[in-house]
Amino acid sequence: MPNSEQQISQISSSCQNDLLVITVKGDWLLTGNLPSSDAILLNLKSDKDIKRMQFSTAELGNWDSLLPTELIKLIDAARQQDISVELTSLPFAIQRLLTLVYASPERHDTQQKQDPSSKLNLLGFNQTIINTECKLLLTFIGDLFLSTVATLRGQSFFRLQDFYLYIQECGPSALPIVTLISLLVGLILAFVGALQLSLFGAQIYIANLVSLGMTREMGGLMTAIIMTGRTGAAYAAQLGTMQVNSEIDALKTMNLEPMAFLVIPRVLALILIMPLLCLYADLMGIVGGGLVTVNFFDVSITEYLDRTAHAVQLKDFLVGFVKSAVFGILIALSGCMRGMQCGRSASAVGNAATSAVVTGIVFIVMADSLMTIICNRLGI
Repeated sequence: MPNSEQQISQISSSCQNDLLVITVKGDWLLTGNLPSSDAILLNLKSDKDIKRMQFSTAELGNWDSLLPTELIKLIDAARQQDISVELTSLPFAIQRLLTLVYASPERHDTQQKQDPSSKLNLLGFNQTIINTECKLLLTFIGDLFLSTVATLRGQSFFRLQDFYLYIQECGPSALPIVTLISLLVGLILAFVGALQLSLFGAQIYIANLVSLGMTREMGGLMTAIIMTGRTGAAYAAQLGTMQVNSEIDALKTMNLEPMAFLVIPRVLALILIMPLLCLYADLMGIVGGGLVTVNFFDVSITEYLDRTAHAVQLKDFLVGFVKSAVFGILIALSGCMRGMQCGRSASAVGNAATSAVVTGIVFIVMADSLMTIICNRLGI
């Protein structure tokens, strides 16, 4: 029931050339009676001469969440008609709330319904997705860059304990799976090469094939794919769960910058660890190829190591080293971006992790192809 001392809430509008002034009066509380704003909404949609909209709140009394909710309806309707909205005349607290509402990225849950007409226009639908994803990616990279600058200037920070923990999680903890996969990749390369080289009695060159293949390409690529499924998905799930539990909102309330506090240490950890994991994977792949070559193709271990030393040069290691560092950046970006864009439902967390893996692998393959072409054209 409305309080007897509570002022009646009122809303009205007046046009001054191309300017629409919306006047808000009285107390806007959930316990009061809500005035209708349908006439104003209809005016916004029908009057094509309106180009600007602003509010007058000189006689505004007490308010709660009811008022921002109504203002959002009007602002959304105005922006749909390409009408510029001036918020400076609103109380500062309402301005902060509206800034927070429109600064938050759109949530994409798995349960969202797709536009049926998009199925009839697949090309246009895909173009819309590509445009949206590019915009989200550029926005995330821009936010990360600004947070990095703020951190370097001492305006934001992250805890070194978290940074060391992320290094532990994506470095030493990943060694068992990297060891297994790299050994098997080296083994497969040796067997595939041996099938053709043995036809010419050139089994000794299996060492060249395995060592060059691992150092220049397969070591970094396979390590990146492993880390995408392992660490990239974990980053998305961790940050997504924090979104669901409103922990990221709590960080903002405590004046902690989430990009600096959560994302930057994860990105730095992967950039630092990926080249080291790549070198370790190169070694394990060469060992795996050596096991096959020595045991099945009448090549001594001394000959295998000698051919490997002659085949691999420092530039081959550097190519794999640079590629793996780029892969580390892409894995961290895809994992953290999907986590920060996660919705508020439990299913959104799983969707974010899946999307992080898909995005990371696509980025890695595209970047690897581009860098391989550049190396080929430069004769590296």
